[in-house]
Amino acid sequence: MLTPRHSYRSDEEDSARWTDFPFRDGDIVISTRSKSGTTWIQMICALLVLGTPELPAPLTVLSPWLDWLGEPQGTVYDRLAAQPHRRFIKTHTPLDGVPLHPRVHYVVVARHPLDMAVSLYHQSANLDRERIAELTGQPAPTGPPRERPAVRDWLPSWVDQEVDPRAELDSLPGVLLHLSDAWARRHEPNVELVHYDDLLADLGGEMRRLADRWKLPSPAPELVEAATFGRMRERADRLAPDTLGVLRDRQAFFRRGGSGQGRDLLDDAARARYEARAATLAPPDLLTWLHR
Repeated sequence: MLTPRHSYRSDEEDSARWTDFPFRDGDIVISTRSKSGTTWIQMICALLVLGTPELPAPLTVLSPWLDWLGEPQGTVYDRLAAQPHRRFIKTHTPLDGVPLHPRVHYVVVARHPLDMAVSLYHQSANLDRERIAELTGQPAPTGPPRERPAVRDWLPSWVDQEVDPRAELDSLPGVLLHLSDAWARRHEPNVELVHYDDLLADLGGEMRRLADRWKLPSPAPELVEAATFGRMRERADRLAPDTLGVLRDRQAFFRRGGSGQGRDLLDDAARARYEARAATLAPPDLLTWLHR
């Protein structure tokens, strides 16, 4: 097992919680940036592993976010230890912050950064900040919430933001750091990259591809149907990542599930600025794949 090269810590997450985790052969680690298809790939894993659209527990119970500080580490470890099936575990930590075991599978989902950012903007308004602070042991927010600019005005500022990518993983530099690390590992036999747009274009094909790579049965049509955005939105109460009350509206978590919304919000000059900035942050072959 390879020791992580980096550690990641924020008010809500700590990658050190992976250090003592007792892996099992065949475990699947889901590593994504926020709003890049995390819940979608968790559902796909649940359907492929369990072979039924009727999940035995809420999705976030079956597939916990291991490095989130809102639940005690021991509680998460115990829940996973009790699972008799192959486990599929969520993290927003890049792969260089997770122990890499040759008999564990790692899947990284990539989404166009502009689309991810728009979803992140809308998700922010759906979070109960007081509840999150309570669960993670942080001071409760004080005063009225700051007025936010319209998403069309906010998105160019997100593109231009100059930050430490390892401290601000949901920034453009952070997103491309996460994906660049995964891209460099894409030929390793236990690392899979999944493009959000491929899930939109051929969900059944992507599910069959993953089942084949993970030596799981090929999904029946009813399993593919259960993984569509519309069906997942209908079951938001069981599938949204919220057993502890951090979302104001679980159905609103599944907002649109489309592609292209971020690019459509920028004019030609702003799109050119985005492309120029992205070119300084990631290798060109990754960007060609990511932006297709």
